[in-house]
Amino acid sequence: MEPVESRTSWTFVTNHARILAMIFRDPEIRLRDLAGGCRLTERAAQAIVTDLETAGYLTRERHGRRNHYEVMPGTLFRHPAEGRHEITDLLQLLVDLDQTAEAEPRGTKDGGHHERRAPG
Repeated sequence: MEPVESRTSWTFVTNHARILAMIFRDPEIRLRDLAGGCRLTERAAQAIVTDLETAGYLTRERHGRRNHYEVMPGTLFRHPAEGRHEITDLLQLLVDLDQTAEAEPRGTKDGGHHERRAPG
């Protein structure tokens, strides 16, 4: 039997979602910062921004030397399984997770794991 190769190149969150969340958090973000945050080239980040704009998830307007982006409210997920949900719910979750990670000191006592609490 041949050894099974580990599939480590996939992630739960796509670069499209990451870039849209970064724009949601900071509508004045530079393309260079989008690329750096996703470990992409600026050309790849630009292509994703164009995809998102073409699909109606965001608008882009020039303000002097900078772009100003706006995530369009009410836009839904593209896949039918999630298609009735607004994309801003996911974006808010990603922004909240990012802000939580920034607020926590490195090497926390629980190793960065959080205990889930039952609602209510």
